[in-house]
Amino acid sequence: MRVDWKLRLAIGLLVSCMAGVVPASPRVGEPAPVDLLGTTPEGEQVRVSAHAGKVVVVSFWASWCGYCRRQFALLDHLQAEVGTDRLRVVVVNFKEGVPEYRSVRHALRKSPVTWTHDRDGGLSEAFGVASVPHMFVFDQAGRLAAIRRGYSEASAAETIGLLNALLATPAAPGVPATEPEPERVPDPSVDTPVAAAPAPVP
Repeated sequence: MRVDWKLRLAIGLLVSCMAGVVPASPRVGEPAPVDLLGTTPEGEQVRVSAHAGKVVVVSFWASWCGYCRRQFALLDHLQAEVGTDRLRVVVVNFKEGVPEYRSVRHALRKSPVTWTHDRDGGLSEAFGVASVPHMFVFDQAGRLAAIRRGYSEASAAETIGLLNALLATPAAPGVPATEPEPERVPDPSVDTPVAAAPAPVP
């Protein structure tokens, strides 16, 4: 009986631990863990595979996250400066209800980025996201180039530098290049006031 009690206890502890396990994030150099990133308010199904030849930025956010709102200004700046021919920025709501998602979406309805809603958490789980903001950057071949967790002025500058490097890299053989000589993304901290990022969303 004593051995049986210990066995049951061990199994119970194992199940409890497994229930709290957060899936690992994809590794740099790997493709996206899933192709479909969700559906936009306009009904478009956003797929990584549909953007071969472009750099794709996927950032998870939530309405209660102040740093996410600060990051929105950077993401808007990047999408507006580069355009959708060479860059697709997708912001994914992290497991919130429809009212919260729609409220932020309405407030930022002029934003040039692409919006999707991960209400049930399936996409977040596939990407191993447990906190926000959490950003993934994919190169023109659809491989993961970098992961950014959290937000700071330093990380914003690093992200701009990373995107400049990726946009300056020719697409791999077999991957359609949308433009042979992409322009550099201006850094709001050092470039002209015209290219400065908009003020953070309050």
